[in-house]
Amino acid sequence: MRRTAPRLALLTAATFAFTAVSVGTALAQDTEVDEPASFTSMYTAMATPDTIINNDDQAVPGQPGATGTFNYRLNSDQEIICYDLTLNGIQGDYKSPAKTATHIHEAQPGQAGPPRIAFPNPTGDGDVRTSSGCLQGPFTTGVMADGQDTGTGFSLKEIEADPSAFFGDTHTAEYTAGAVRGQLTEVPMGGVETGAGATGGDTTAAVALGAAGLLAAAGVGAVAVRRNRAGS
Repeated sequence: MRRTAPRLALLTAATFAFTAVSVGTALAQDTEVDEPASFTSMYTAMATPDTIINNDDQAVPGQPGATGTFNYRLNSDQEIICYDLTLNGIQGDYKSPAKTATHIHEAQPGQAGPPRIAFPNPTGDGDVRTSSGCLQGPFTTGVMADGQDTGTGFSLKEIEADPSAFFGDTHTAEYTAGAVRGQLTEVPMGGVETGAGATGGDTTAAVALGAAGLLAAAGVGAVAVRRNRAGS
């Protein structure tokens, strides 16, 4: 069952009222695991500075010229999310009420919302920062609302049920509401096993590219057939 709008608004307000901050690069505390043999769904978010919303649901500027590409692969049966995050043009230190400054939040476009998953902040020299790996729930964010962490009880199946209701972002000391943000968009897939061949169609070549390559190829039109979730 989806959360009601008043409930989400209350949770959002409580989330951003939390005053602890994290600056610099911090590792997420959820379990880091190996990539699973297969995934149930895959998503991408093209993050830009013109989509930032503050806690009052008002549009505010992000970091000019910065962009982000956030790729996620989910195995919701095992509660594992694998991520390949790339930031371009982000400057300055990270800063967020959460334990890291790079998240998946729950909120529709044009709305603020609480973080549900906190990822290791992308790092790197120059204008490009990257981060990749896999985390297994239960997930925590370090942000408290209504007496519990905003990741408490969250399941990856919630993303699969309504991916457009979630967004990826990163926060910096100068752009605390968000430097860049992008709503999740599903990348069709199915029958693809990492490190193995595809079950059919034209996905075999895509698998040879590796997980990150598959995401990139899918973004420009590679065809895959998503798993049919019977009874979902």
